Amino acid sequence: MMSYGLIAGITVPTAVLTAWLVGAPPTVHQAPAPPPAKTVKAVKPAANAVATGSSRPASSSGKGSVRRSHGAPSAAPRSSAPLRRQVAEASPPGGTSSEPHVAPLPATPSLGVNASLHGKRVLPADNPWNQRVDTLPVDPQSDLYIASMGGFTKFHPDFGGNWEGKPFGIPYVVVTGAQPKVPVTFEYDDESDPGPYPIPLEAPIEGGAGDDGDRHILVVDRDNWKLYELFSAERVGGGYKAGSGAFFDLNSNKQRPDGWTSADAAGLPIFPGLVRYDEVVERKEIPHALRFTVKRTQKAYVPPARHFASKSKDPFLPPMGLRVRLKSSYDTSDFPPSAQVILKALKTYGMILADNGGNWFVSGTPDTRWNDDELNTLKRLTGNDFEVVKMGPMTKD
Repeated sequence: MMSYGLIAGITVPTAVLTAWLVGAPPTVHQAPAPPPAKTVKAVKPAANAVATGSSRPASSSGKGSVRRSHGAPSAAPRSSAPLRRQVAEASPPGGTSSEPHVAPLPATPSLGVNASLHGKRVLPADNPWNQRVDTLPVDPQSDLYIASMGGFTKFHPDFGGNWEGKPFGIPYVVVTGAQPKVPVTFEYDDESDPGPYPIPLEAPIEGGAGDDGDRHILVVDRDNWKLYELFSAERVGGGYKAGSGAFFDLNSNKQRPDGWTSADAAGLPIFPGLVRYDEVVERKEIPHALRFTVKRTQKAYVPPARHFASKSKDPFLPPMGLRVRLKSSYDTSDFPPSAQVILKALKTYGMILADNGGNWFVSGTPDTRWNDDELNTLKRLTGNDFEVVKMGPMTKD
């Protein structure tokens, strides 16, 4: 017959009570390994895509023509260690399927590549990224800006689950506050936050280590709630070198110094504007604006941007920081579930122009769990389905 004892007023079997008292770990039931990733149809590249197997179009702005201009949007990863093996989809975030899976506390982000934040808000509620714009007035120059960005150009999700056998987009990794910091050197060190940065030496790089694109690295420190980002990152020995880098306190609205870049051309953080799997599929809500790119911008910026990346003074080209939203009259009723979530965010929070790249390319995370057929339906949208939200004061050279 099993005997029982009391601990904290709770009746438990004596064997378990004894194990706790002597420090022996109790038995933990392991979660079963998830089923293999479902193969889905690849997102077809835009008509002007380069012939490299990437969904990224060639940039007409000329990469490197302007100092700290960050070039074209992301390519499909092509590294020798495919990101497929790095994405946290294959096991509970922060571990392998053979480890105990303990459900995190509410609003406590999981650990690992593209891990779920479980609803924890990125940046304060009154930050521009989290500001609703569905009732704000339309900018008087909206039609001109939309035309310059391509009124008939199709909207393009620059992320997905399967392109040539690999997911593509901008990855991130969530670490603890104990993550060792490593040295980082910068090409543009005068506008970069000096290292060291808490970046794992095997952190995922956008497009893979050998890619010729932007090669962003994004790291979220969940304990100190800080964000670390690199542009054009390359691992060197026990650290990294990069074009530029910045870190942000995710509990603060503090911006970059006026005129400074970041890991993004507009001087903004990248991570807050990504379309993430945990928000779209798990929580079914995106409570923030999205990041997007266009081919040509003018030599100017508007809040919340802090930096331009162009030589053109054409007043009809959009400035960095310009914000658009999907028109409220656009009928979204026949779109599939994941697309519905994204479309609602486009109407409510809109998108912020953050870099030079493909016209109407919206940024998101690479994840084999994405349903690319559903994401593909977003290509029904064109530039004319959007309008520019009234802008604030413009800073020019």
